[in-house]
Amino acid sequence: MSAEPNTPNLKKLHKDLKRFSAIESALTVTGRPAIGLGLGILFLGLVWTFTAVTFGESPGRSFLILAAVVGGYMALNIGANDVANNMGPAVGSRALTMAGALLIAATCETAGAILAGGDVVSTISKGIIDPTMVADTGSFTRIMISALLAAALWINLATVLNAPVSTTHAIVGGVMGGGIAAMGFGVVNWPTMGAIAASWVISPILGGFIAAGILYFVKRAVLFQEDRVTAARKWIPLLMGVMAGAFGMYLVTKGLTHIFKPAPWMIPLVGLGLFLATWTLLRPIIRRQTVGLENRRKAVSGLFTHALIFSSALLSFAHGANDVANAVGPLAAIVNTLSGGGVSASVALPPWILVVGAAGISAGLFLFGPKLIRTVGEKITKLDQARAFCVALSAAITVLAASWLGLPVSSTHIAVGAVFGVGFLREYLANRTPVLVLARAGKVRPDTNPALARKLEKRRLVRRQHMSTIAAAWVITVPMAALMSAGLYILLSQFPE
Repeated sequence: MSAEPNTPNLKKLHKDLKRFSAIESALTVTGRPAIGLGLGILFLGLVWTFTAVTFGESPGRSFLILAAVVGGYMALNIGANDVANNMGPAVGSRALTMAGALLIAATCETAGAILAGGDVVSTISKGIIDPTMVADTGSFTRIMISALLAAALWINLATVLNAPVSTTHAIVGGVMGGGIAAMGFGVVNWPTMGAIAASWVISPILGGFIAAGILYFVKRAVLFQEDRVTAARKWIPLLMGVMAGAFGMYLVTKGLTHIFKPAPWMIPLVGLGLFLATWTLLRPIIRRQTVGLENRRKAVSGLFTHALIFSSALLSFAHGANDVANAVGPLAAIVNTLSGGGVSASVALPPWILVVGAAGISAGLFLFGPKLIRTVGEKITKLDQARAFCVALSAAITVLAASWLGLPVSSTHIAVGAVFGVGFLREYLANRTPVLVLARAGKVRPDTNPALARKLEKRRLVRRQHMSTIAAAWVITVPMAALMSAGLYILLSQFPE
């Protein structure tokens, strides 16, 4: 029996199947945001239910419930936006898959928040307003709710725009705006605000220069050498020792202060001890790993993979320990105030509030974090394991250096500035001596003709459109959060407690 009569039917069936596949793919893509939004709303519903049951008929119950839900919403947005700075380079360099990065980040963020998040937090965001000038507990409560909601809304918008912003700056702007709306401009500590404004410039430039300097050393000492494998055996254990020392000091000064607070003279000893231990331990391990290793840049760069994963995990732990207060600090202040503790600059942090913050950050990371992770790790400049390692190491060193110098810095601005610094160094080297650099990297012949050299001089390895979007978002974070908070405070003032 001939198959020819059925051919038109088969073609029609094939077209229908293609249409069905296209529809299914479209539903999958468009369904993900809806699923994420639904799960986010479910999380906030659980927070609302828990708070309503816990506080029963307590005074100010409605404001307590509202504050808890807004605090959970803020935590979701911190997870969606801020954690990208820790995991973006690892994902962009292919050291971690997206799923692996999300799992490690969620685990370390939660551990940092719950184990090292502290028993007491500064509720007025680093002295932005003077709590003694706030007229009454009702005004203070409204200021804190307005600050939280304004900061969360701004971070949400920044995430939609693919702009990693400082969540600390957002909450600072929110507190400032709510305070001004309540008590006037005199309530604001303007020298502190000036220092925060200075960090917009200090943080990315410092992070960028340090990352570029580390990468330049790695290139000259290892990747541009004729015998990369021998150079790797000499220098990579040393670099990883520096990383271990830097992260050890980073954690004892920024991530573990609520568990262990060493004397100032002990911090350099911690760093030195970890440097020597790591260097001694890794020398034979790196030697074994390089036996039979190809003398190629990509192969040698892969030796940084495990150090990069480890550093990303430590950055997430420190972030969870420090930045959980951005989500739940104002919430703790509201609970303390409405429970009869009065207005205070620092308050006790109940365990359930830490859990809300940690759970919210992890949920936001899983539901909405991949978008910003890809932006930081892939869309600014191309990262491999060596470049991403330099970004992570720069973040730890820059925070330490800034702390010693008393400079206000933002970890978000440092990490993103480091990515840009790595990209601009690549541009400089490629455009300054293109033939020499690329010949040593094995990408072109040393006798490349001048016409090709001129073409290479025009190479741009940093995407400028992302730089302008991110810089604009940084500059307007504080004023936008302040304006939104002021408006929300005026709105909340119309409702009784």
